[in-house]
Formats: sequence, structure tokens, C-alpha cells
Amino acid sequence: MRQSRFPRLDNRDARRLFLHRHALAEQPTGPSRGAALHDLIERLGFVQVDSINTVERAHHMILFARRQNYRPKNLKPLLERDRSLFEHWTHDASIIPMGFFPHWQMRFERSAERLRHRWHNWHGEGFADKFDEVLERVRDHGAVMSSEVGEQEQRSGGGWWEWHPSKTALEFLWRTGALSVCRRDGFFKVYDLTERVVPAEHRDVRPDADETVDWACNAALDRLGFATSGEIAAFWETVTPAEAKSWCADALRRGELIEIEVENADGSRPRRCFARPDVFDDAERAPEPPGRIRILSPFDPALRDRKRAERLFDFNYRIEVFVPAHKRQYGYYVFPVLEGDRLVGRVDMKCERDSGILRVKAYWPEAKSALGKGRRERLETAIDRLARFAGSERVVFEEDWERTPA
Repeated sequence: MRQSRFPRLDNRDARRLFLHRHALAEQPTGPSRGAALHDLIERLGFVQVDSINTVERAHHMILFARRQNYRPKNLKPLLERDRSLFEHWTHDASIIPMGFFPHWQMRFERSAERLRHRWHNWHGEGFADKFDEVLERVRDHGAVMSSEVGEQEQRSGGGWWEWHPSKTALEFLWRTGALSVCRRDGFFKVYDLTERVVPAEHRDVRPDADETVDWACNAALDRLGFATSGEIAAFWETVTPAEAKSWCADALRRGELIEIEVENADGSRPRRCFARPDVFDDAERAPEPPGRIRILSPFDPALRDRKRAERLFDFNYRIEVFVPAHKRQYGYYVFPVLEGDRLVGRVDMKCERDSGILRVKAYWPEAKSALGKGRRERLETAIDRLARFAGSERVVFEEDWERTPA
């Protein structure tokens, strides 16, 4: 057997530490509004926003999995009244603590150069010509949705790319910081001038690039517990892989990081990662996750990096929304199921809002996680909780809902 010169974190300790950093190693109790809700989101780093509403939207499910008395109405005051959160891009559209806004300035600058070139190739000169026009309209007449600009303009293509030049300009101005999302109507973004949305104490702070790289890498590693430089770069998708690699090398030389090996759940070759020098003490102190079952959003922060989740939990998850129905292995929008520190299955279910029913179509246990009596009871309890959260009056299990192991 190959003798490694790096200390090794075993898989069980790695899972516990990772879940603890993601607020999934504790009972899902406690306050879930105001400052407590803000602190939870800050602990996670961000909460992804997604439009699919099969049971409940992703950001609400993420928060509910960690605080079972959370309700969607709790989030709106932080975004729209207190302005302690803002909506922007990480790897996807996300809700982010407002205190992090200064470090998005570098992202705005880099996005301006990248998107201007990409969208110029897509739209030609049309969308850039609309910048001043769109900004003037918002400045003079207030916040707008994309449906309120460029009503007479020719749309391009089809599907997601069916954006007219003013819509593209609106999105560009948001991605590059001139506009901010001030609220959502339904699920449609409403844009206003950033100066009318982001408080000055955050808006007027402009760290230099080195400060932002240092903050982003530190903040990512703190939330991951251990990571490769690529995983650090991917967490916010703000710094480049090269910047993260250089940051890790510099921190390693200063003694601020160590290199370790992390065992994979399937017994394959351990993965070398960077970590804080006290990572083994942190792992030992990490609590044992409660044995209750939680149903996670496919976009839960603990699962966002699919390859990392597969290494840590031996759980292969791919969302099949864009897979033709006849080619799907599981279903359109299947929810991972966490029990303690293991991902034990996935469940296909959907709210039928007209009838008040949450319909459970199928449950696939993982190969070593059979659905015995105790686990079945815990699963049904978790589904009942989720049904009430989503506003369903009852749960209906289809006759053949129990499937063979995944």
C-alpha cells in the first residue's frame, strides 16, 4: 500500500465536518426570521434561487431543511425592507448577505468585459445601444420588469434566448452592477438603480482585486471545511482557478493551510485537499448529525458540487429536468433524501395545488439503505412535514411508489 506523507481525514469525519459547515448536522430548530435567518444564510454563504416549483422553490426548501419553522414569508423583509440580503450571481442566481456586496465589485467589472463581448456576438450592436435608454427609464420612472421595456422590439431565437435588446441590456446592467433586483413580483425580477437598493455603506466600499480574492478563497474554504483549489474557485465562481491555486500556494507557504488527504466514500484513492491546520480538531468537534430524515432541494448547497457530493457520500445525482421523459432514470425533479450523515435515497413527488395533494410518485433507496420499517416511518414523517410547508392538505402515495435500490 502506498504510504502518504499527508495526514488523512477519514470519510465519516469528513462528512460530519462538511454537514456541520452546511448547518445539516444539528436539529432543524430555532428562530427562522430576522437576524437569525440572515445569520443562517451568511453561514451557508448564499442560497440558490431557482424557478422550478414542483413542491416549493429551491431557496425556501434549502432554508426549511435547516429550520423547520421557516416559512417563505420570512425571507421577503430581509430582501425588500431591511436590505440585509441582495440577489445576484454566484454559480447561479442566489440570495447573498449584503455585507458581501463590496466583493461583487470585481465580479461586475469582469462580467462587463466578458458579457459585452459574448452578447455583442449574440445581439450585434443592438443591446449595447440600449444601455443609456434603459438606465434613463429606470432613473426617471422607477423600477421595471423585463416585460416593461422594449415592448416593440424584435425578439431573437427561441426559449431562454428569446430576449429583445432592451431585455438583454437590462440583464447586462444587473450583471455588471448598475442595476439591482429590488424585489420579485411572482417570480419575475424587478430592477432598480443600485443606488436606490444597496445601502451606501456597502455600495461605496470597493476592495481591490487582491482583497476580494483573499476574501473569496477564505470564505469558501471556511464553508467547505477542506477543498481543492478548484473547489475553492468554484464556490463563488468569482475568482479564477489560477487565482485560487496561487492563493492556496501562498497560504500554504505561510503556514495558514496544510495539505491533507480526504477518504472517499467508495474507498477509491483519497483526494488531496487544502485545509486549516486545526481541521482534525474541527472534525472531531463536529456534532453527530441527528438520525432524522430531511428532504433536500436538488440545489441544496451541500449538493451543489455534484462530484464532491459523490466522493463524500457515494451518491450520484444528476438533475433530469432537461432530459427527455423517456430517457430519465428517475424523474423530472427528484429530491435527495438525507438521513443522519448519509444520503439514503431520492424521492419523486409533486404538489397538485388545485387538489391540495402532495403526490409521491416514487422512492428509490440507495443500495445499502433499504426502506425498513423505521426508515419508512421517518421518511413518511419528513414528507408530511414538507407537505404542510408547501401548503398541501394531504399526501397521496402512488401504488407502486417503492422502487428497487438506485
